[in-house]
Amino acid sequence: MSHRHPQPGDLDLLGELLREAASEHILPRAADPRARLKDDGSWVTDADLGMQRHLQARLAEHWPAVPLLGEEMSPERQLELMAAEAGAPDGPGLWVLDPLDGTSNFTAGLPAFGPSLAWVQAGRVRLGLVLDVMRDELFDAALGHGARLQGRSLRCPPPPAMQRAIACVDFKRLGPALAASLATRPPYASQRSLGSVALDWCWVAAGRFHLYVHGAQGLWDYAAGSLVLAEAGGSAQTLQGEPVFDNSLRKRSALAAVDAALLRDWADWVARAGEA
Repeated sequence: MSHRHPQPGDLDLLGELLREAASEHILPRAADPRARLKDDGSWVTDADLGMQRHLQARLAEHWPAVPLLGEEMSPERQLELMAAEAGAPDGPGLWVLDPLDGTSNFTAGLPAFGPSLAWVQAGRVRLGLVLDVMRDELFDAALGHGARLQGRSLRCPPPPAMQRAIACVDFKRLGPALAASLATRPPYASQRSLGSVALDWCWVAAGRFHLYVHGAQGLWDYAAGSLVLAEAGGSAQTLQGEPVFDNSLRKRSALAAVDAALLRDWADWVARAGEA
């Protein structure tokens, strides 16, 4: 049992813990997810709850001083944990977990979902991991140490011109003017919607998408994936031009691209379209 902070060298161990949990709690339930609605209208399954319990216990074995903030905790407990982290910049930080990002996909049998785990400390996302369970692809990153896919260095590819780009767009959470403009006069070549925020970020990092826009996502959705993108050389901001991560539980919008120049062009177009 260790009382040290998590380190970049711990990514392999953390990836093993995610795969272990997924093999026990997600894969056996994929054919019969038995979803039910939460009070906020989102889905939850026994896989979500089992993953959170499993990972909370396993992480505590290795880092007992680091608490876990999970999506399936009560809002009151989440706020309490965030306040404690913000009030202790020299403290152990906290794990931020979405035990099954893409639960709607999981319940429908769409094979794009998995856990997202980040370590937040002193107001920064320092480690992040996202596991695509059905493809068995593990994305991870450590602040200042780069991003990886399946243990190999991951860098965003050179950007295409915006008119030839593939965009990942979540229309549901965008304002009507911007959504209408994207639907009727898009500046890119084609559009997709994956249904898992954590994987959205990672697929931009891998160059499978070149552009990204989402209107409102939770900390557990974006913390790990946004670090993967940043460490792979991509760029991101909110629709208001702010950093996406703000060390709070407030929902955040996101604009992202495979490099800074393409993001500037994308953000300029989105700003004009949103005012239309």
